[in-house]
Amino acid sequence: MSSHDRAAQIEAVRRFNRFYTRQIGVLEEGHLQTPYSLTEARIIYEMAHHEQTTAAELAAELKLDAGYMSRIVRDFSKKGLIDKQPSKTDGRQTVLSLTEAGQAAFATLNSRSRNAIGTMLDTLSEADQTRLGEAMQTIQTLLGIAPEHSVPYLLRPHQPGDMGWVVQKHGVLYNTEYGWDETFEGLVAGIVAEFIQHYDHKRERCWMAEMNGEIVGSVFVVKKSDEVAKLRMLIVDPKARGLGIGKRLVNECIRFARQMGYKKMTLWTNDVLVAARGIYQSAGFQLVEAEAYHGFGKDLVSEMWELVL
Repeated sequence: MSSHDRAAQIEAVRRFNRFYTRQIGVLEEGHLQTPYSLTEARIIYEMAHHEQTTAAELAAELKLDAGYMSRIVRDFSKKGLIDKQPSKTDGRQTVLSLTEAGQAAFATLNSRSRNAIGTMLDTLSEADQTRLGEAMQTIQTLLGIAPEHSVPYLLRPHQPGDMGWVVQKHGVLYNTEYGWDETFEGLVAGIVAEFIQHYDHKRERCWMAEMNGEIVGSVFVVKKSDEVAKLRMLIVDPKARGLGIGKRLVNECIRFARQMGYKKMTLWTNDVLVAARGIYQSAGFQLVEAEAYHGFGKDLVSEMWELVL
């Protein structure tokens, strides 16, 4: 390759870089019209996709200066976006996770990013959209993009439209897997309606699990009393099982309940829900009551479980 051709290729890459940074708004002061720079938004994104991580791990993955990363972490902590806990395996490290405010910030960034990209793609024909995707994949392949180490799903707060998924998924899944009738879907619909109508944003939470932009799980924490919280409606779509989503959803509930000062967490389930019962037991819940009954078209055994926080 001649020096002239080499120079032309370098200039072509630089020209593409200038074009694409303008296209995705890298130079804007607030990424996607939020208070966060592109770097800050990327850190929030990565934290949303990690079950747990540290500042050092994030700095290494994003190729950021450790000092710069530390300043961002301190700023996020002051703003209430992240929670910091000592590592159980390395006393020198601090484990980072998004708070409810951090998850809400991610939800905004994620939604606006999808909308912006969707708007960009809408200007192209289906054939050109395919060409664009293939070209981007080619760039990633040729430049040897390192594999991502994040979990293949994310957790976020509930948004308008999510409650319909919760009711529909419970109705279909429990009928398909356990033969329960529509009265169970009615029960879930009533619980969801009460949660939305009387939602206490300071003491209650709902988490939705997403994978590739699709909802694959959910769980709720509701207030029973000033000292007792209830874990409700844990569900994971069959296609997303085996990834630890159910366990993480339950752990988020426990972590939130402790932060809010609850003394105990309770839950109601049935003995046929073996996988869920295993998650509860591994999280420290204890079976305190069991009773046979007929419900949802089946003879069942209801169970009450408790966890002292």
